[in-house]
Amino acid sequence: MTVVGFITEYNPFHYGHKYHLEQSIKKTDADYSIAIMSGSFLQRGEPSFIDKWTKAKMAIDNGIDLVLELPFIFSSQSAELFAYGGVKLMDSLNIVDYLAFGSELGDLEPLAQITSVLSDEPEYYKEKLKYYLSRGLSYSISRSNALEEYINITSPDNYHNYKEIIRKSNNILGIEYLKALNKINSKIVPIAIKRSGSNYNDLHLSDGFASATAIRNLVKNSTLSSIKNLVPIETYFCLQEYIEKYNHFNYLENYDQIFLYLIRTLDKSKVQNLLDIEPGLENRMIEQGYKNNNIKEIIDNIVTKRYPRTRIQRLFVHLLNQLDGNTFKDLYDLYPSYIRVLGANKKGLFLLSEIKKNSSLPIITKFADYKHFNNQSLEKILMFDKKATDIFFIGLNSSRPLSNMDYYNSPYIK
Repeated sequence: MTVVGFITEYNPFHYGHKYHLEQSIKKTDADYSIAIMSGSFLQRGEPSFIDKWTKAKMAIDNGIDLVLELPFIFSSQSAELFAYGGVKLMDSLNIVDYLAFGSELGDLEPLAQITSVLSDEPEYYKEKLKYYLSRGLSYSISRSNALEEYINITSPDNYHNYKEIIRKSNNILGIEYLKALNKINSKIVPIAIKRSGSNYNDLHLSDGFASATAIRNLVKNSTLSSIKNLVPIETYFCLQEYIEKYNHFNYLENYDQIFLYLIRTLDKSKVQNLLDIEPGLENRMIEQGYKNNNIKEIIDNIVTKRYPRTRIQRLFVHLLNQLDGNTFKDLYDLYPSYIRVLGANKKGLFLLSEIKKNSSLPIITKFADYKHFNNQSLEKILMFDKKATDIFFIGLNSSRPLSNMDYYNSPYIK
């Protein structure tokens, strides 16, 4: 039995994802596939476009065998923490042979070389990183500059453009997956699949596969039918079912009034205690919260070279979900505490039986059953998933109450 795993968002599942799945199975000769998928909020600091059960159905209908939820405490974090959360959970299943990830490069060797430098942090590299940070550059740009200088000195015959490699979204995540695998001494083998089509955050439609960002943007500014030829028919049907049921897709600006309320009423200490905030940044957030009337304008006026948009968006999502730095650090030490099932086909149900034999973690299929485990660590992390789900549905501005949806929705079984 060979199992290939993916750490995903599927927001929504598109042809690029289908290509990645097919190529991964072909390259690993896998019999089964597992996707660890973010739920209600995403790594870029945004709400999911659609609810997590629709995303799971979409994934299963497109060929994934088993979909498990990446807990909220990791789903809306920096690439490093997002990757760690996914890899740690995947490793705890004790049945996954390969982790396949997309990469603009598609070559594991230079990614592994970069991983080695970032993990070991040689003195010269650390000095250069500190130098670029002191000049007011963002961490990601400072890191790529320092890395390029270090590799040029230590390996002058290298022909790769390392600065360019480390600035591509999927390469960055791939490097973080490799770092996480090394950190926990996992036996899972990494596989890099060259990304085809539009870049991760490309708003334009290329001759290849359209990115999830481009697809969401087109739906937002046009109609659902405008993307019918850009996504697999299974995805399109799922999106149709979703919009008929809930009437609204979800975007960060759907929370404008909530963000204004939070930023104008919370004590400054609540903002200061957010994870990944620097001294003084809380003043910028609060100041712009008074000067502007929607989250887009607030974020536009906070973003600088040092503070990239996605980092600021994540801070606001953490504020929205009441996840502060100290709480995250406490939960980090308790993780993983459970396996949450969002969808499965017949092969996926077999995988669940294998996980049950090989993993010590409790498996949650019906949400209410978490109480039976009498596990405080599990409850602390799981309640953030529930909170994130409740907040997700608030963004849909429904005329009917959409609360406690974790209790009312069951995993999709095909």
